[in-house]
Amino acid sequence: MMDEDELLAVAGICLIKKLKVAKKTRRPQKCWIEKRATLSHINLIKELTNEPDDFRNYLRMDETTYRHLLDLVTPLIKRYDTVMKCSITPHERLSATLRFLATGRTYEDLKFSTCISKSALSNMIPETCDAIYRVLKQEYLKFPKTTADWKKIALDFQNRWNFPHCLGAVDGKHVQITAPPGSGSYYFNYKKTFSVVLMGIANANYEFIYCDVGTNGRVSDGGVIENTTFMKNLIANKLNIPEPEIVVSDEPPLHYVFVGDEAFAMRHDFLKPYNQREHDYEKRIFNYRLSRARRIIENSFGILANRFRIFHTRINLKVDNIDTVILACCALHNFLRRNSSNSYTPSDVFDFEDTSTGLVTPGLRTDSENL
Repeated sequence: MMDEDELLAVAGICLIKKLKVAKKTRRPQKCWIEKRATLSHINLIKELTNEPDDFRNYLRMDETTYRHLLDLVTPLIKRYDTVMKCSITPHERLSATLRFLATGRTYEDLKFSTCISKSALSNMIPETCDAIYRVLKQEYLKFPKTTADWKKIALDFQNRWNFPHCLGAVDGKHVQITAPPGSGSYYFNYKKTFSVVLMGIANANYEFIYCDVGTNGRVSDGGVIENTTFMKNLIANKLNIPEPEIVVSDEPPLHYVFVGDEAFAMRHDFLKPYNQREHDYEKRIFNYRLSRARRIIENSFGILANRFRIFHTRINLKVDNIDTVILACCALHNFLRRNSSNSYTPSDVFDFEDTSTGLVTPGLRTDSENL
């Protein structure tokens, strides 16, 4: 029999052999940093600066607007190099995030064009979306706070859409998602898909002034809005909405109102169309005028979904990250409406109404080429 020293020696020899075999069979690690220097889409973006239309199509904004956004978010997304590896630059983080929002591609697919690993993208993109929302919301997604703010919105609605005292068009949009594990039918909606609801309010210029997201798709639009801070403050009279004023002389003063479709409850400060079975001439005129104002929010959702094609996919992220992605897109929508409206929203994306016939031609918001 072998003594203790001999047993230890044999065990050591076996261990060395196993380590040699493991070293030979171990899969080599992918070095994304080395590949990124030559293969990343950053090089493509550099080339696209000479092709403004292609640059705009690729990142959904022109170079000047992109650089402005990059300056805004850099303090929140900049990471520092370590002795072990180089950090992913803010330029790489923002461009990858914008491409993700513009196309709705998966992390697994996106890693090949960005040369950033799937695990890094899964952390980086939600963080960058959060940074985009945080830096833009104060200026570009600001909710009106004063009576003067509300009156400016109402004046725009009256001048552009011939609906006096309108403070905003309200609607909900179902954003399709992949149902989270164990959620059952919690997110299952009447359209037979899984979704969360984006509740939005738009001003007369197709900009969101309020967004609430995250309610499961089983809840109706009327139920969703009842649980928003907007509706709670509206009911409690905390929004500084102007007092009723006379629009036409010798007529009673009219309330300032929000407008929505049949899904919402009627209030003195929230109007919806008359039931079609109750139509007479005056009610038809009212419904027509209300429809013109309400169509603004539908157009806004249409533009948002066409420019950020992630809304044409089933978003497969954690629910909290889905909310962050949606809010970032809404903030970007307003940011681009103000900074590059001619390229982001050319005139043909809006519905066109023939005032002589009342017929509406839908805007070109369903093209599939801008990917």
